[in-house]
Amino acid sequence: MEIKIEAIQIAEAFNIKKFRTEFHTEAHSGSTSEVFYALTDTDRFLYVFDYGVVVFGNYDAIAKSEFVRFVKNYATTLVDLDLFEEYRIQTDEKLHKVVVKNDYVTVPQIDSSILRIVMLNIGQSVALEYYEVLTDELITSSKHYILELEKRGKLSISKINLLKYIGKVLNVKNSIVDNLYILDDPNLVWDNEELDLLNRHLKVNFDINTRFKDLDYRLQIVENNLKLFTDVLNVRESSRLEWVVIILIFIEIMIALFFH
Repeated sequence: MEIKIEAIQIAEAFNIKKFRTEFHTEAHSGSTSEVFYALTDTDRFLYVFDYGVVVFGNYDAIAKSEFVRFVKNYATTLVDLDLFEEYRIQTDEKLHKVVVKNDYVTVPQIDSSILRIVMLNIGQSVALEYYEVLTDELITSSKHYILELEKRGKLSISKINLLKYIGKVLNVKNSIVDNLYILDDPNLVWDNEELDLLNRHLKVNFDINTRFKDLDYRLQIVENNLKLFTDVLNVRESSRLEWVVIILIFIEIMIALFFH
């Protein structure tokens, strides 16, 4: 038996509460931030996360497309990026332990708990990829200003545009902080050694923790660059104010000389 798993980043966020109310299918399990469905009549599985990711199990292209159209009604800020990952779950009854590979995992038998662990990790991987794309864009744009400082010794960006840029950086960082829980281990692995082992192997396979640390490091670089840009602009604003004061004093002296 083999189950094909596909994870897609559709939006920045989903309204899980509203989705669960209007998606007329009984959930296998879920919370305020995620919901898992085991559709036994069609042998399909579905995992929806509030950080904008949907993970499909055994969905064909038509069914997947139909659900994507439906779930977009509960999305906040659609993501116009082709971010998805595929994975497979295979069974081998002769095995006595889980075997995790780059593009598939082999287990003695498949149940809903194993499906949730696999689908959760691939969903986390896609979400991290989305934040990696955002931070790459921020670093690329900050490099442009650093090169300008190197070549011209000054910044051409206006204070308003810099504030917009700072707002964008903070928005990305806040989104990541808000979704830090995606790295937490699910409750179902706490009392199950086999599921815990599977979860840890999958995290290593998808480089979940390593990628998050790298993401945090790159955001720190961007923040340091922002501090530098802000200091440069403050110096520029101070210099401008000094000239304004000098000009006003000069005008006042000229007026005094003219009238006396």
